[in-house]
Order: sequence, then structure tokens, then C-alpha cells
Amino acid sequence: MHLPFYFEPMPVQNLSRAVLFVVFFGVGAAVLGGTVLCDDLLEYYHNKELLGKLDDSISKLESLNADYDVLLNQLESDPDYAKRIAPVTLGSEPCEPNTAFPRVTAGKLAAAKQALTEEPNEPAVENAAPPWLNRCCTSPRRQILFACGACLIVISFVFFGPAKATRREPKVTSRTEEPKSQ
Repeated sequence: MHLPFYFEPMPVQNLSRAVLFVVFFGVGAAVLGGTVLCDDLLEYYHNKELLGKLDDSISKLESLNADYDVLLNQLESDPDYAKRIAPVTLGSEPCEPNTAFPRVTAGKLAAAKQALTEEPNEPAVENAAPPWLNRCCTSPRRQILFACGACLIVISFVFFGPAKATRREPKVTSRTEEPKSQ
């Protein structure tokens, strides 16, 4: 089976040089790109954290809207419902005879409101960025990483780049023949 010229097998030495070139250049380019984009990565993680908080706020607002919709539907369907909730909502005295109503103080209402609005114990997320990114973004480490990435790229081109073809000069078989000058 005859392969076209572009499928000729590569010598092992050239193959190992190509693999080492790709590894060194890839790592160097990744480090270099990471140091250049460090601020943008920190901003990305910060925005991602803010987006999560906004999603939580939106879900709470949707829950409140659903609760108010249920309350409005109850008010429309049952006209006596407004009379029952008026004393609690407006703070007026109930006018039902032979009924005992508990007296609620402002302190009791505030304690109940606080208990209902209290958030469950959630771990506080101050920084959503990974710890390695925070360490890499400090100024001296960032400069060192930039220099190391640039060195890896230079090493990949110098040591593992394409091999230079040596130029062969034609051999002179006899020294007696010298080209004639015109």
C-alpha cells in the first residue's frame, strides 16, 4: 500500500520533539493567558455570585406575588373575608359579639415578624472565586507566573521547534580545478 507524500511516517525523534513542543507551548500559553485574564476571571466569579443572589431575590418576589394573588382571589370570592381580616390588617377593634379576641402587642408582632422573615443559617459566601485564582492574582505572583509562561513558550520554540536542515555544500573532488574568473 502506497501512502501519499503527506502521510509519510515521522521519525521518532521528530515525533517526540513535536509532542514536547505542544506540551511546553500549551502550558506556557495557558499560564500566560491566565495571568493576562486574571482580573477578568475575578470579575466573572463576582458577577456569577451576584447573579445567584439576584435569582434568589427574584424567586422570593415571585413567591410573594403568588401569595398576594391567592389573597386577592379569596377576597373576590368571599366578601366576608375582608371583614374577618380587617381587624388584624387595619388594627381596628372587632365588632363580633360573644367572641374573645387575643390582644396582640407591638412587641409580639415584631417578634413574630422577625421569626417569619429570618433566613435559615446559610454559609456566607464572601468570594466565589477559587482560592488558587485569588492567590495567583496577587501582584508578585502574577508577574512571576507571566515570566514563567513566557519562558516556557521561548523554550518550546528554541529547543523543540522544527529542526534546522543542514545545508550541504558540494564536495570538490580535485583541488586543481578552480573556477575561472571572468
